[in-house]
Amino acid sequence: MSRTLQHALVLGAATIVTYLSTFVVMKIAPKMGAVKDPNERGVHQRPTMTGGGGAMFLGMLAALVLASRLSGFAQVFAGSSEALAVVVAATVMFAIGTIDDLRELSAPAKVAGQVLSGSLLAVLGVTLFYFRVPFGQLVVLSADWATLITVLLVVVVANSVNLIDGLDGLAAGTIAIAAGAFYIYSGELQNAGLISDTNLGPLLALVTLGVCLGFLPHNFHPARIFMGDGGALLLGLLMASATMTVGGRVVDQFSGQVYFFFAPIAIPFLILGVPLLDVALAVARRAYRREGIATADKDHLHHRLLRMGHGHRRTVLLLWAWTGLLSGVALVPTMTGSGDAILPFALAGVAVLLLLLLRPQHRVGAEGKTDMQSASPHL
Repeated sequence: MSRTLQHALVLGAATIVTYLSTFVVMKIAPKMGAVKDPNERGVHQRPTMTGGGGAMFLGMLAALVLASRLSGFAQVFAGSSEALAVVVAATVMFAIGTIDDLRELSAPAKVAGQVLSGSLLAVLGVTLFYFRVPFGQLVVLSADWATLITVLLVVVVANSVNLIDGLDGLAAGTIAIAAGAFYIYSGELQNAGLISDTNLGPLLALVTLGVCLGFLPHNFHPARIFMGDGGALLLGLLMASATMTVGGRVVDQFSGQVYFFFAPIAIPFLILGVPLLDVALAVARRAYRREGIATADKDHLHHRLLRMGHGHRRTVLLLWAWTGLLSGVALVPTMTGSGDAILPFALAGVAVLLLLLLRPQHRVGAEGKTDMQSASPHL
């Protein structure tokens, strides 16, 4: 069986299991009280089921089990505890998010759970080993620093994904684009001999892409179900793990490339630019207002776009497009060997910014009302 076919099977397993499991979750959710009513923290206008992260968790498990049985991934699982580490940490992260969906944990309790998840990940072997400063030296991390940075990265990425889960399909689509781009990028690193076939990162990116694709048909506007904190935190854990196992394991710089390719650890942060920018702005905004970092507000990127007059779907598509542009900036030079290839994406980015500045007006009537329906409330 060819490598391409085996990767397609894993992607298909993650997608199909997630898609089908979501129907089961939608039957169970109302019985468990997993329904989000409209409230001041969100902008959705009707009660909507949550807990879709359960289907995503099952899709992840199914895909990893299948991959462990395929010869193309034998080296990834042979003699390594990293896959087990991700499953254990993902289980903790998913459990914390799901409890919050059902009972609404305090912010310190949620962060403590995320720290526990990141700590388990580090203890079981999924950490950064080193990173290269752009155009600078290779920094080798001690065990203490590696653990600390691992936990911080998990907390930051998980909360970044959680923060953008504010419109139907926004988080699932954004992470699908980011995971797909990261899968392609890590494949280029493997082809260049910079990471080995034993690296877990490409598989994690592939699985993340699959669970997002499987959940998105249920979650795109108007959403029938939300992924909830359980799903958002799970996606963040998977993306953080992929980032560390790929970007944190490259010793040699990507010769023949320009800019950030001298530091592969920077690539995931570029691809995840939309959620990371949103969380940075949220922290700065709350610090300026002297509010707690967990204080909820409606000043996230997607809220601002809605207030500017963009409808629900247009706002989501614009943010997807921005993630796609950032991914293109990372991928095209990697695959062409020319930094000049960034220019078309820079121009497209300017066009998107101009579109945002046009401030289109809200459409009125039934359609306009529908456009303002949204996904799960979040911090």
